[in-house]
Amino acid sequence: MNDGNAAKKLRKIPVKVESSDSASLYAAHQKVYPREVKGRFQRLRTIAVFALLGLYYLVPWLSWDGRQAVLFDLPERKFYVLGLVFWPQDFFYLAAFLIICALALFFFTALAGRMWCGYACPQTVWTEVFIWMEKWTEGDRSKRMKLDAGPWTTEKILRKSAKQFLWISFSLWTGFTFVGYFTPITELGSGILSFELGPWEAFWGLFYGFATYGNAGFLREQVCMYMCPYARFQSAMFDKDTLIIAYDEQRGEPRGPRRRGEDFRLKGLGECIDCTMCVQVCPTGIDIRDGLQYECIACGACIDACDEVMDKVGYPRGLIRYTTDNSLKGSKTRILRPRVVIYGLLLVTITSAVLLSIATRQPLAMNVLHDRNPLYRVLDDDRIENSYTLKVMNRDTVEHRYVIEVSGMPGIEVETLPATIVVPGGKVLDVAARVRVDASEMRGAGQDILFIVKSDDGSGHERREKGRFLGPVGR
Repeated sequence: MNDGNAAKKLRKIPVKVESSDSASLYAAHQKVYPREVKGRFQRLRTIAVFALLGLYYLVPWLSWDGRQAVLFDLPERKFYVLGLVFWPQDFFYLAAFLIICALALFFFTALAGRMWCGYACPQTVWTEVFIWMEKWTEGDRSKRMKLDAGPWTTEKILRKSAKQFLWISFSLWTGFTFVGYFTPITELGSGILSFELGPWEAFWGLFYGFATYGNAGFLREQVCMYMCPYARFQSAMFDKDTLIIAYDEQRGEPRGPRRRGEDFRLKGLGECIDCTMCVQVCPTGIDIRDGLQYECIACGACIDACDEVMDKVGYPRGLIRYTTDNSLKGSKTRILRPRVVIYGLLLVTITSAVLLSIATRQPLAMNVLHDRNPLYRVLDDDRIENSYTLKVMNRDTVEHRYVIEVSGMPGIEVETLPATIVVPGGKVLDVAARVRVDASEMRGAGQDILFIVKSDDGSGHERREKGRFLGPVGR
């Protein structure tokens, strides 16, 4: 019950009165000390933390065809994702990916509230790890509160120093891993060990590490409450059938303490014993019994805490639960409703289109550049010649051989140097091409022709690009 009294005190925000006519608009930040909780939702959060952070820290160390499996090589302007190589020309895939993420956020928010915030948001995931480290070094909730309120002693210095050591080490490793997605992580590690780390790698590693340290170590719930825009516009995606965490006021009120085994109904009480456990475990420090609040990240900690209390006092679980506004009011909940259907259809359609585009994507591209000096030449045999630079791009991860053909005018022919083009995986090769045609075939000062690049190694790749063949006017 001491924890409960402390939680009540923490919820009281003092307002400093400047004069009889004015008051301060700001209140001192009250640190939130979330209590440890066990239950099915906490287990889900723990699994999510290990799965998401495991992927984040492990993926840069995976190899694929002799290179890093996921690498965003900015200097080379190539982005490797497993067996795929994306180029700046594929930027629309990034735009499509961001659209898919936005639609997924809208869809799951309309369906199940802020479950993204409670289980998968990077701020939530990293904050959870930092809180674990704080518990390991400073103890449980009551010990941490007592430690912070007490004077500086040797024990306090040692515990705080141990916490800071873990926080800083973990933050630096996080920054190192982040840079490892843009610089091969083995090269990055070698550069650190040999003190030959580049300035940009050092800057971004320290910057991302500092951001992790500040957001997850100190700001914590303030990022969700004051900095994250999602908390502000989420209500636009909620309706009475959206799954939210709610306190069943009809069951719980009026709340109040009672003796074990006592018939609380004779005292005119509800099932809530006012233990404030739901407040003590909340990572943002709110009281869910006050109704739906934008600070709630739908993590389910209050459900686990309340269910545990209900089990102890012999009441049914679910006083605090995932439910809908309609369900609380006794109405039927509709899962399939217009906004959910629309978000779902858009999400499936765009995702399918992007996956189909990637699956059918040709790993061969070509740009046709007409030489400007001279625009054309008239040869001794009365043929007209145009010169081009063909940029042949092999988007595959292995080497391929190609040949160039041209069509669009009778008797047209092309000569390339070299005749058979060998392009390594993930490279662009400039090919000089000379196109010739009899002057009698010219119709005007210019005609469209078609360049065709075909694989010469049985891979079946082919690409066609238009070009413009120029000649003298009046022939």
